This record gives sequence, structure tokens and C-alpha cells, in this order.
Amino acid sequence: MTKNALIIFLKIPESGKVKTRLGKEIGYNQAVEVYKKLVDYTISEAEIVSADLFLFYSPNLPTDINQKHSYRLQKGDGLGKRMQNAFSEVFSLGYKKVIIIGSDCPELNASILETAFKTLEAAEVCIGPATDGGYYLLGMKKLETLLFENKPWSTNTVYDRTINDFRYLNLNYAVLPKLSDLDTVEDLSRYPEYAE
Repeated sequence: MTKNALIIFLKIPESGKVKTRLGKEIGYNQAVEVYKKLVDYTISEAEIVSADLFLFYSPNLPTDINQKHSYRLQKGDGLGKRMQNAFSEVFSLGYKKVIIIGSDCPELNASILETAFKTLEAAEVCIGPATDGGYYLLGMKKLETLLFENKPWSTNTVYDRTINDFRYLNLNYAVLPKLSDLDTVEDLSRYPEYAE
């Protein structure tokens, strides 16, 4: 076991349940295909990083489980509670640095993930801002529950509110490069390989 753990939040790829904003524009079945490619890319980059991988799924576990990684169920009402519970579960296993990501970010790569873990040598928390006002990555060395409370998830204020929490808690924090998620047709036009 390494001292680093990387949590990836994933959904079972069902039509109308993943990439719904994109699905309204290109069709839900096509959106599922885009989502699967994003997941494959994210996991392949994560596998390069020196960290144990924890794949947290919603609403249930996939049937084709690969023994290389640890598969878990997301638990709790709302995204904040589910992320908090995932961090809590992984920290309870003895990891010293834990990072969570989703699978929406085609610009996120192994190098940025390695950098995130490195920043946690000096910083207590790290965050990767997304261009839509949210974040694509959050990392910490111990569970800070406030970071998951009182957030209007999936809005453009999540990043700013989280930074405010860092300051309120007097945490030493590191900010990673700002990256774009892939959520709309406009986003997809910038990453045509996901549309093929």
C-alpha cells in the first residue's frame, strides 16, 4: 500500500443518467459513449500515478469489476455528503494523502495528479479549479468536513466557497492549474476525439 490514495467518482453509464446536459444536445445514447471514453481516459491516466485507486460508483457497482482497483459504492444524500463519506472511508484505511476527482476533465492527466500529491507535502489541502466555477480535484491530508457543507453543488460558486472555507479553517492550501470539464456540445467541439 502506498501512502497516497486517489478516489475517482463515477456513475454507471446509463442513457439519461450521465452527461445529461450533453445528452439533451447530442442524444443520451451518444452522451453515454462520450462518458465511457472520459472514464477510460481518466482511469488510464490515474493508473500511471503512484497511488492506490478507489473507484466509487453510483448508484450501484459495475458488473465487470477489474481486480486491480478497489470498487466502492458512493453513500449519502447529495454530492457533498457522498464525497465526505468517501474521504472518511479511505482515510480510515491509513492513507496520509487522499485526492478525489471526477471523470469529466479531458485535460486532467497523470502529471497534474502527481503534482497534486506533491503539493500535499507542504500544503494541508489542494484544489484544482474548473473553468465553470467548480473544481475538478480536491486533496487533503486529513478529513475537513466543512469543505463538504453548505455548497450549492454544480454551480459556479463552489470553487470560491471552498477557498473561503480554506481561509476560515486557516489551512495552508495549494491551487493547481485551471482546467475545463467536458459538459456541453461547445466543450465537445474542443475535444473531437470524444465525439467519434
